[in-house]
Amino acid sequence: MNTKAIKRQNIRYRIRKKVAGTTQKPRLSVFRSNSDIYVQLIDDTNGTTLAAASSRDKDILAQKGTKSEKSKLVGAALAAKAKALGVTTCVFDRGGYLYHGRVKSVADGAREGGMQF
Repeated sequence: MNTKAIKRQNIRYRIRKKVAGTTQKPRLSVFRSNSDIYVQLIDDTNGTTLAAASSRDKDILAQKGTKSEKSKLVGAALAAKAKALGVTTCVFDRGGYLYHGRVKSVADGAREGGMQF
């Protein structure tokens, strides 16, 4: 592993010590690759994923725009799925990434979709 990945892993461990999701208030976890972004609502007490969305979904993949704009759509899509499940609040897990750019866009999209965190 390279040092950048190890640093991010240590940051993730530090965040996960403080942030845990329940069924009522799941953890909104973000994973960012070079080309795409993936988010999921996780219930850590049962170890299950309640809902997930990514920029690889067909409706988002068809959209034109920058990666940040697509990230906002991903956040909104996850918020819509969460609303269908009856979940309105969550805890945000930035996954070791800086709260900036695409990660911030996901959070903004989820907030505009009705999520509270």
